[in-house]
Amino acid sequence: MKILVLNSGSSSLKYQVIDMENEKMLVKGYFERIGQPNSFLTHKVNGIKHKFEHQAKDHEQAIQFVLNRLTNDHYGVMKDLSELAGIGHRVVHGGEKFSDSVIINDQVIEEIKKCSDLAPLHNPAAILGMKACRKVVPNVKMVAVFDTAFHQTLPKTRYIYPIPYQYYEKYGVRKYGFHGTSHQYVAQRVAELLEKDQKDLKIINCHLGQGASVCAIENGKSVETSMGLTPLRWNCYGH
Repeated sequence: MKILVLNSGSSSLKYQVIDMENEKMLVKGYFERIGQPNSFLTHKVNGIKHKFEHQAKDHEQAIQFVLNRLTNDHYGVMKDLSELAGIGHRVVHGGEKFSDSVIINDQVIEEIKKCSDLAPLHNPAAILGMKACRKVVPNVKMVAVFDTAFHQTLPKTRYIYPIPYQYYEKYGVRKYGFHGTSHQYVAQRVAELLEKDQKDLKIINCHLGQGASVCAIENGKSVETSMGLTPLRWNCYGH
């Protein structure tokens, strides 16, 4: 079973194809400058990078070109798209609505759109990727995976800011936390390496990359994290 994983930016598209039978990454790529002059794709398969200069005016054209690469005789990892079991979309902000990954439908897209004020650079781009996939491969199931979902286990005493409560009630101002997919994976991996059950562990996890955050994980659940309202803001209260 092969899964396509997409991370859509406002003018970019990152992707990987994972063979779930052995959890091996078969290919990865990065489409840049979508909707701009001189857009191009970097496609890495079998350890070899291939660069394609291809004009893509929108995400639909970019995804169509990527899918053509994935089924190409020379650069592909599938004979045809019937081998594709599903598409996973990384979504930065799920607000309080989503505490787990969900199958994408019209209602889910609308809820993601409602969270766009909290992640204006990320959520609209994710929706572009979803709508583009619907047009290009309408029969393939899609799943939204949220960076904020893992942190929905934070106790209220930790996610409410010490400001007038009306801002939370009216505008949803609270700590949401981010990098949840990374923190959740690392916690699972730590448990595997220690040969222990996550429910018996307390872990301080550091996500270091273009963005960085720290998460306290107790019994496999997020109980505190350093990122707050949006992925652009750090919460320093209590640290």
